[in-house]
Amino acid sequence: MAIQNIPEIFIQSPSNKRDLFVHDFKMTDDVFKSKVNLSWHMFSFLQKGKKQVHFADSSVAVNSKQSLLIKRGNCLWSELLENEDVYYCKLFFFSESKLRDFLKKHSQYTSNEEETPSYFVIENDDYIHSYLNSLATVVGAPAIFKENLLAVKFEELMLYLVNKYGTAFEKYLQSLISKEQSDFKNVVENNAYSSLRVNEIAFLCQMSLSTFKRNFIKAYKMTPGKWLQDKRLRRARTLMKEEGLKASDIYLDLGYNNLSNFSAAFKNKFGKSPNLMDS
Repeated sequence: MAIQNIPEIFIQSPSNKRDLFVHDFKMTDDVFKSKVNLSWHMFSFLQKGKKQVHFADSSVAVNSKQSLLIKRGNCLWSELLENEDVYYCKLFFFSESKLRDFLKKHSQYTSNEEETPSYFVIENDDYIHSYLNSLATVVGAPAIFKENLLAVKFEELMLYLVNKYGTAFEKYLQSLISKEQSDFKNVVENNAYSSLRVNEIAFLCQMSLSTFKRNFIKAYKMTPGKWLQDKRLRRARTLMKEEGLKASDIYLDLGYNNLSNFSAAFKNKFGKSPNLMDS
């Protein structure tokens, strides 16, 4: 799976350095788990379809009633059609310098180093719909005016979201300028029960696969594949035994491509098929 460098792949003139950039993204086919190296912070205003994003510390799924603010860094995302022939979102990228300028001018919140997730969910209310229409007009403006107009629109949006979400949004904005990297073990254990593969977790750790495996064996005294399989099969047994779920309900969420592979692994681990859990 090739890594997509975003927003660079959308910028026609990379030499034209800007702090704000808007791109309309449309597609007509589902795209599952793209590896993304996001070099700018990004608003993803989802208007048609569904989006799921995996980060080093968490994951989130939204539909067309919601949008996301995502911090720069490595992530995996899936973009899916939903009752439409097209997936459509408007992406608004901004640099860290623009963010710092805004916080210096408007924020009353002082960071206390609390942990915050890698994303912030925004409800697509009437203001957001109106804002996106006005943003489309700005994008079409002559180049000589566009940069200044986008700066005004960026500040307008940020002020609206600070007013709507209060301290929670300001705390999230402060977290975007943090330089600390996620702890290796936290990334691994936050994704232990996900559907992510070893190479995908390595990507979220911002490591090559070989480096990830070497660090993993040093930390856990076994290979990542064996450790993840053990964790996920034990989780499956708990879900079936204590919550009454069936193997067909959970095998995809635990990283198995088909039910027969899951059943074989489960039987090999626990000595009986998952469909005999109640017996």
